[in-house]
Amino acid sequence: MAITLTDIAADRVKKFIARRSTETMGLRLAVRISGCSGLAYALEFADKVEADDVEFEDHGVRILVDQKSLMYLDGTRLDYARVGMKEGFKFENPNAKEKCGCGDSFNV
Repeated sequence: MAITLTDIAADRVKKFIARRSTETMGLRLAVRISGCSGLAYALEFADKVEADDVEFEDHGVRILVDQKSLMYLDGTRLDYARVGMKEGFKFENPNAKEKCGCGDSFNV
């Protein structure tokens, strides 16, 4: 089981965390029921570890994932890309069988 970050994604996360005024300990990844394909990614800062979290570390970044989401996210690599005028985090998820046209949701 693993969740990893590209060098670029890790650098962006570290910069975002450094700018926050709170005691942010890392990044939380999750899956929510949403979108036209059924599941959507959730990405937020983690200020504490929850009881059902599984913790990973990559490139010096702590990554927290709840047990339910981990079955959908195991093996995922988080990247950060700039394409044209858009930039943001991109989930490279080997478990996703289909993605919606906008890329915001997926199913397994």
